[in-house]
Amino acid sequence: MENIIENTIDLIKSDKFASENGIFLESVSKGEACAKMIISERHLNGLGTVQGGALFTLADLAAAAASNAYGVPTVALVAEISFVKAVSKGVLTAKTSELYRRRTVAGYSTKIFDQDDNLIAVFNSTAYIKN
Repeated sequence: MENIIENTIDLIKSDKFASENGIFLESVSKGEACAKMIISERHLNGLGTVQGGALFTLADLAAAAASNAYGVPTVALVAEISFVKAVSKGVLTAKTSELYRRRTVAGYSTKIFDQDDNLIAVFNSTAYIKN
């Protein structure tokens, strides 16, 4: 199990887009993960709030870690995000929980919170398990 988690961490660290955007994995276990992003100027849109794509990437990274923590390659089939509250500074935390896992598909819910535990966005995804 320890090697599977280490391999998952290595896989997530190799995500160049996320790492170049300051997103990092804080914790991972089978079906659960937590990722963080410290908001900087590069994350802001023209209105001065965190751009939706940055929020999506943060949530997607956490969901990828949770789904791949079983040691079987897993990729997203469907993903959607609902933006709840705008934010422009601080630290964001994405927490993923597995809703179900079948032979070839799994479902995940990821919630993004700011440093004051305000809900910022909700990301739901379905993943394909490459058995």
